[in-house]
Amino acid sequence: MHPKETAVICGSERFTYAQLSDRVDRLAAGLSGLGVRHSDRIAVIHKNCHRFLEAYLAAAKLGAILVPMNYRLLPRDYYFMINNSLAKTVIAQPEFIDWVHGNAVEIPLVENIVLTGSSENIDSGDFSVVDYNELLYVEPDGELKMPDILDIETAQIYFTSGTTGVPKGVILTHRNNFVHARGCLEELGLSHQDRWLHVAPMFHLADAWAVWAITMAGGTHVFVPAFETKSVLNAIEEHKVTLSNFIPTMLNMLVNHPDVKNYDLSSMRLVMSGGAPIAKEVVRKVIDTFGCDYIQTYGLTETSPFLTMSILNEEMKELPFEERLRYMVTTGRPFYNVELKVVRQDGSEVARNDEDVGEILVKGDTITPGYWHQPDQTTTRIVDGWLHTRDLAVVNPEGYVTIVDRMDDLIITGGENVYSIEVEDVLYSHPKVLEAAVIGLPNPKWGEMVTAVVVPKKGKKLTEDELIEFCKKKVASFKAPKKVFFARELPKTGSAKVYKYKLREQYGMKE
Repeated sequence: MHPKETAVICGSERFTYAQLSDRVDRLAAGLSGLGVRHSDRIAVIHKNCHRFLEAYLAAAKLGAILVPMNYRLLPRDYYFMINNSLAKTVIAQPEFIDWVHGNAVEIPLVENIVLTGSSENIDSGDFSVVDYNELLYVEPDGELKMPDILDIETAQIYFTSGTTGVPKGVILTHRNNFVHARGCLEELGLSHQDRWLHVAPMFHLADAWAVWAITMAGGTHVFVPAFETKSVLNAIEEHKVTLSNFIPTMLNMLVNHPDVKNYDLSSMRLVMSGGAPIAKEVVRKVIDTFGCDYIQTYGLTETSPFLTMSILNEEMKELPFEERLRYMVTTGRPFYNVELKVVRQDGSEVARNDEDVGEILVKGDTITPGYWHQPDQTTTRIVDGWLHTRDLAVVNPEGYVTIVDRMDDLIITGGENVYSIEVEDVLYSHPKVLEAAVIGLPNPKWGEMVTAVVVPKKGKKLTEDELIEFCKKKVASFKAPKKVFFARELPKTGSAKVYKYKLREQYGMKE
């Protein structure tokens, strides 16, 4: 529909949609020439780049299954995911695959490694090692025959970030991708005039959904390899980016950058935040800094990902700013085509009073059919067609959901429930706090002790007593941290979420 429109801006490279289509066809033909067939798995280990986009599209065209992988992992993690997914082909940046050298025995099924740059650290005797550009520019031998692909077939396997243990392979189907992309066009008003910044990692659904939605809209894909505050601000200014989705930790760093006011960010029409809870004070700064609409999103890898969006209805848009902000920082109302309910342990739905807490259950055409080769996990999480998210939430009278915590992060101290997000929101409102995470650590008297791990802003000094007293003025005393640790940074998962599992391990040993 838009052959002459700019499809890709990636560093110095620019492609129209006609050129992108030709590159995808050539890549699909090249992969087919390597023996990749319908339902074969292709692993990708790469930073954000037009080549990652092309891999998503070429795999879908072949009916192959793409397995995007976090490029920050250890060799044992790659061995597990490659072997678990039964991937035969790997597309990678050379610097992220040095661990292959001399370790072919660890990944016995791999036949082809496609490199997007040169490397001397891979033994070509163990694999067929192919240069990505050479693969792309080999003239196809005859017309490539594309297989018939059912919409219920697997399109990708995303391994969860493993914040609570061994990663699970989440299956998404072609229909999951299509319905979700269509919903994004409806909900976000996407068009060929939009320019999307791929800033969250493309191996994670915080960004990967845009592969399909922005392409469906005919918009422009703008790439930065990875998040870095100056490169993101420069890209928005230079390429007139109109919207993007950021992890809260990214937004926090952007709005606190000392030079942020020196950048022209006026092209932005929408800032989206998702992947983790965000503090109200950060949202206030985001709106002030970018001067555009803001939407809080919520979803899971298992849900393609969006389940809710805090899009205001027409009546809400007329409210004073502070009232609008109150709705904008909720998790939002259900996304396109999603059935959602919040239920108590007995399965009954909670009252819409913004107080009663229950677990979020969802169903719809964007929900995973299950976990790769893990039927027990599938039947545990998906019951009677409803996916149990393990997220705890309240619902307000207008039907907007607000997550109060993960079931795994709920702190029970002295018999009282403490939701970590509420306490984190208070900590973020302190003018000297850059980042904060609240966890429960074992305590012989209270069962669990509310504990904060805090990163002060640069040049600011904080004390434990100061923060504890600050919290006691804003929340009930039993919710205030009993212990505060200070850190230079918080550990993050590959998708830039705060790694609470690691925090509990690290600081639990200090008690």
